[in-house]
Amino acid sequence: MIGVLGRYLDLSADQMKVTAGNMANIDTPGYKAQGFDFASEFGNATGEPKLSEVDGLVARPDGNTVSMDREGLQMAKAQLQFRTGVALMKGEFSRAMSAIHAESK
Repeated sequence: MIGVLGRYLDLSADQMKVTAGNMANIDTPGYKAQGFDFASEFGNATGEPKLSEVDGLVARPDGNTVSMDREGLQMAKAQLQFRTGVALMKGEFSRAMSAIHAESK
């Protein structure tokens, strides 16, 4: 379970990095917003998520497709996922510590 939660936390952190990169490039002409499907990547056991252009975004006249509204929402979602993962990880460690201490009594 710890390995699965670790993967979940890693992907949440990766989502925050990708979103921050998109935000940093909001004024870069021709930049296309990047992203990945969290659920698909979570099921995939490989390391780094496969990034691709985000479909369906409106391009500005300079060709840039970054939307701060979308990126803000993505960042909030990734932060909630990360917090959830941390809470679940704490629960796992708490159960392990209880089991260790139960045997010493």
